[in-house]
Amino acid sequence: MTNLEMVKEKLYETNASLVVLYANGVCKAYYQNRIKDIKEILQQDRTALQGAVIADKVIGKVAGSILTVAGVKEIYADVMSQYAIPVLEQNHVKYEYKNLTNYVQNNDKTGMCPMENKYKEEKHIHKIYDEMLSMGANN
Repeated sequence: MTNLEMVKEKLYETNASLVVLYANGVCKAYYQNRIKDIKEILQQDRTALQGAVIADKVIGKVAGSILTVAGVKEIYADVMSQYAIPVLEQNHVKYEYKNLTNYVQNNDKTGMCPMENKYKEEKHIHKIYDEMLSMGANN
């Protein structure tokens, strides 16, 4: 079983929102919504995700950008936004998804996620990373 298959399986077995296989071999499941867990991990240690393999319920451009800058090497998403794919491809991050969507939905499922909408045209992923990590963990 590959590392990506392992985190994918754990994502579904535990009903987690995020599973991280760290470069040191530790595998952890996380359960907060949106990108809260990713932000908390990186706010504690900016190098924590270097070389990691992750599985996430939803990856949009914002999460894809943050994970790319953080040094994640492989990503699986249950749902992936079309806005995330160019970021991952241009930065040689391997990815797989179960479902491709036009965009990440907002919490009410009435339109686009405000963060996806804000950054959908942003070319500088380091700007997204810096701005998102400087916000509180609740955003």
